[in-house]
Amino acid sequence: MNDAIEKANPFEIAQSQFDRATAYLDLKDGIRKMLRQTHRELIVNFPVEMDDLSVEIFTGYRVQHNNARGPTKGGIRYHPDVTLDEVRALAMWMTWKCATVGLPYGGAKGAVVCNPQTMSTRELENLTRRFTTEISLLIGPEDDIPAPDVNTNAQVMAWMMDTYSMHRGNTTPAVVTGKPIEIGGSLGREEATGRGCVVTALEAMKIRGINPEEATGVVQGYGNVGSVAAYLLHDAGARIIAASDIEGGVYNPQGLDPRDLLRHAQETGSVIDYPGTEFVSNAELLALKCDVLIPAALENQITGDNADRVQARIVAEGANGPTTPEADDILAERDIFVIPDILCNAGGVTVSYFEWVQDLQQFFWSEKQINDRLSDIMIDRFATVHHLAREKKVDMRIAAYILAIEQVNRATLIRGIYP
Repeated sequence: MNDAIEKANPFEIAQSQFDRATAYLDLKDGIRKMLRQTHRELIVNFPVEMDDLSVEIFTGYRVQHNNARGPTKGGIRYHPDVTLDEVRALAMWMTWKCATVGLPYGGAKGAVVCNPQTMSTRELENLTRRFTTEISLLIGPEDDIPAPDVNTNAQVMAWMMDTYSMHRGNTTPAVVTGKPIEIGGSLGREEATGRGCVVTALEAMKIRGINPEEATGVVQGYGNVGSVAAYLLHDAGARIIAASDIEGGVYNPQGLDPRDLLRHAQETGSVIDYPGTEFVSNAELLALKCDVLIPAALENQITGDNADRVQARIVAEGANGPTTPEADDILAERDIFVIPDILCNAGGVTVSYFEWVQDLQQFFWSEKQINDRLSDIMIDRFATVHHLAREKKVDMRIAAYILAIEQVNRATLIRGIYP
């Protein structure tokens, strides 16, 4: 990771993206100022008893960006390097993401500064239950609905749901999404983000005249999003030639078996040393020649320093904020088609919305119904954003932002400013 990536401030990037889009909108100055900032921020420092009976103090965040269109929605991540500005940016991106795909939500995000790789299951449960208690004054099925994110999963959501329910005195499955099926989770949720990435990538391939059965794909970040995107793109006929995780990457120009690579990663802890491949660094992986590059790791991976080396024809953003504004300019000049995060990876929050609706109604849908509805929404919103991009003569990211910000602006104007 180079210095430029280390120094990039995610919230400043999110604000810069907002500013670029609002240049095409006639917003009132007060609304512009309001949408450029977060609405509510909670910082908590809380104790957790560890396995050796010592007590450690952890810092956690829950940030709500905007609730004009409905309850706020956003994941919880556990990471040793997470910052408040990162959470602010992620909350803002969630507002635009929900509006882009037409969901009745605003944006939020949460995090705990910790290294879950060094913690036992009991320690993670203790941390999760205490953190849930600390932020319980903000979350709720009609207020703010968390979900999994980096280093959290269905089990973490189960602990959150149970903790909230114990405080409330009744089982409240709709307080979180991304739960296990047994306690109100939705079929199709685990694959949803990766599936949405592939649906939009296939739409972009149609526009660029790329035959999926002759296409090549590269995936950075082989977690839940990247691995699912890899095997679904492979199922569509593409050849996955490289994939990576935090330890590094593997490359085979003849193609990888994405599902077998996932098995290898789960058994060994990393994609590296997969038989029949050569090692590539994450930096080298981003520069590989391919038709579709899916950055599905963390923020600020494609920057002004390396965007000129990207050789993909399409960049499908599986992660949140993987491309900086400087990189956007370079990729646009080179006619690389970028599917922005707030559209490309919105499949996860879309099926989270389906899960929330099912929990509230206590009426559950089949996996085919869920996948079909997800595909319909992603294809429709891709077409809407692409049409707007051509109409305004802007790139896909600015078009998605114009669409989203205008939706939130209208909701704000209709509701009015409470005195």
